[in-house]
Amino acid sequence: MKFDYKQQPGKFGRRDIGYNNSAKPLMTIVTAYYNAGKYFEQTFNSVMNQTFPWFEWIIVNDGSTDDNDIKKLHILTENEPRIQVVNQKNGGAANARNTGIKKSNTEIIVPLDADDLLAPQYLEYTFWGLYFNPEAAWCYTWSTGFQDLEYLWRFPWDAEKLKTFNFLTLTAAIRKKDLLEVGGYKSEDFLDFEDWRFWLEMLAKHKIPVAVGGYLFWYRRLETGRLSSTKKDPKQQQLAENLIKEISEKADASIKAIEYPLIKTRYPYYQPQNINWNDEYVLTGNRIHILMIIPWMTMGGADKFNLDFVKSIDKEKFDVSVVTTVPSENEWHQKFERYTDKIFHLPDFLDPAHYLNFVGYYIKSRAIDIVFVTNSYVGYYMMPWIRKHFSNVSIIDYVHMEEWYWRAGGHARISGMMGAFVDKTYVCNSMTRNVLVNMFNRNAEKVDTMYIGVDAEQFDRKKVNSGYLYKEYNIDKNREIILFPCRIHPQKRPFMMLDIAEKVYDKNKNVLFVVVGDGEQLEELKNTINCRHLDDVVICVGRSDKMKECYRDAKLTLICSLKEGLALTAYESCSMGVPVISSDVGGQRDLVDSTVGALIPTTQSEYGDLDNRNFNENEIQSFVDAIQNLLENSEQYQECSKNCREKIEKAFSTKKMAENMEKELLHIHNDIELKENHSKQSENMVKLGAFADEVYTLQLLWEKSECEIAEIWNARQFMYDSWENEKRSKEEIIHSNEIEKEQLRKELESIKTLRLYPLVEGYCRFVGENAVGKRIYTLLKKLFGKK
Repeated sequence: MKFDYKQQPGKFGRRDIGYNNSAKPLMTIVTAYYNAGKYFEQTFNSVMNQTFPWFEWIIVNDGSTDDNDIKKLHILTENEPRIQVVNQKNGGAANARNTGIKKSNTEIIVPLDADDLLAPQYLEYTFWGLYFNPEAAWCYTWSTGFQDLEYLWRFPWDAEKLKTFNFLTLTAAIRKKDLLEVGGYKSEDFLDFEDWRFWLEMLAKHKIPVAVGGYLFWYRRLETGRLSSTKKDPKQQQLAENLIKEISEKADASIKAIEYPLIKTRYPYYQPQNINWNDEYVLTGNRIHILMIIPWMTMGGADKFNLDFVKSIDKEKFDVSVVTTVPSENEWHQKFERYTDKIFHLPDFLDPAHYLNFVGYYIKSRAIDIVFVTNSYVGYYMMPWIRKHFSNVSIIDYVHMEEWYWRAGGHARISGMMGAFVDKTYVCNSMTRNVLVNMFNRNAEKVDTMYIGVDAEQFDRKKVNSGYLYKEYNIDKNREIILFPCRIHPQKRPFMMLDIAEKVYDKNKNVLFVVVGDGEQLEELKNTINCRHLDDVVICVGRSDKMKECYRDAKLTLICSLKEGLALTAYESCSMGVPVISSDVGGQRDLVDSTVGALIPTTQSEYGDLDNRNFNENEIQSFVDAIQNLLENSEQYQECSKNCREKIEKAFSTKKMAENMEKELLHIHNDIELKENHSKQSENMVKLGAFADEVYTLQLLWEKSECEIAEIWNARQFMYDSWENEKRSKEEIIHSNEIEKEQLRKELESIKTLRLYPLVEGYCRFVGENAVGKRIYTLLKKLFGKK
């Protein structure tokens, strides 16, 4: 995962959120401050930017001597009612933290050094991590090292390992009662590992931790830091290590952490609770508040739409929060975070049974107006419960395509099933709209086509330099590049692409097919290219962050997918003026036609075996002919290239998409008739008792069962693969022995033919160190024994 260490929390203070002074704080941040002005402003911003505003912050000025640092502390904190500054004589960081703990008014303490940072979601994650795990004493997250040393710090919990290696950091959310039970932080003059000692003392008292996901704590690594100083003083380090060793012997190494993300729910029959939460944000401006529910933040066309929506929406009119529902590394998190810091990956800190609890709390506390579900299967099963409890909230969704091979229609099907709770559905192509209306019985007036679009200003060939692919991969400048950009998955038919490439190359040795993307079939594709001796015809470059440059160098873009909504790659290619040769699937015909390339009818059905590689020769030839036609007809090619760009600018840009979405959102928010219908629906859902709750519970049970089936299948595959490997290994040994025996016989026969056998045998016995002699003597012994 590429991680941008420069995208740090607290670089700027967010000013779009206030705080209700009458609200009771639920967490206390405690900071020891000693001449810490150099970095404190960024720390200050990171705390004040927290998405969870129900905290107090006690800063203990531990006898600072620098007047400028003292002044900075007071300037930053004087107008913040949640901050209390306590002045005391210098007694060390541990002593200052203990002072802050005594002054605290909440049951959860978060120690934070004055130069470290909290990601915006830190307090929210750790608060709920403890809330839903009352048996746990503290909650911590993964961390990020930055400045003089940069790294991502993520270790699985191991109590035994903690006795000899401190993989925890100082900062965590700790229950005050447990903190006080171990006596707080010890403040011996020689101990610079007081946080490590504290964690070991927690284990000695059999305290259980919660480990939630996300690199939410930022640890400033400085060469002049205290830890570095300790390691440069052997005597002080030895004293500290001796004390740590003594305490570690008392630590309970059997302690198991509650770790997220969970593989499956721990509470399959849990009934969702509508948490009683009365405190709301004080938000500036009269904006419409949107909660997006999406599966993850990773590379893909649907994910790009989500990102473009968050990026392009008018921030003066709309406030967007995002929750994800599928366990993932969320590689695009930082991309989304550039446009909103209200991002919550539910699997990273919640059991799936508690997702609805959190969503309900969030709708209340943020005064959400619109819930927007896009490609989240779990999100659809939340809809009945949301409608039951929140009559003031509108619900919309976006469907990218129907997928008959997955759950009998995929997200299109579940959108149809939950259509009664959806105020408006948007689709990215006319084909999917027809499917929803004609096959899933959705009201035609409630389903609109809203093209995803592409950033036409960014994907503009006039603004992109050519030559990237040629230079990076040492491609002859006379070669014409045909781009195959996609996830390497059966849906995209990458092995059909090889058949097409081979036939095109037979006619035109100047073409080169460049595969951009990764996926589950990438390695197999590479091996097949090698086995079929197509290395000079097709090259794979993997995932690329330079897609604009790739399109800039391409002559054509090939899309031979079996299934698409309306491919993002088609948008991007057209925006760059690169004609598209595409299979006629999904909504491709909404964009691709003979004016911008070619549309090829598909003969393969998406039903049955998705990875069927018996491709129709006529279909392959149609792709080949279309490619050859554009490459050979310069005038037609130039016209197509021009049309590509014009078509995008007219109707398929993200700017146009954002304008259309904003109009739709405003209309839905202001629709009085719609709100009256919500109230009636809510009343009806209440009359049905726990039906809405049970709908979500059934989804939980289904996912748990699917997970368990996967576990059984994986175990079976492991056993089968182990047996196959062992069998194959034995066969190889037997086969290799047979080969060796035959080789020995041939060598011996050669010796016998020359009537040199007795001489060679005697020579080999006499010259034991001679390599050749030893080899021949060994052959003789293997064939005829020691005699």
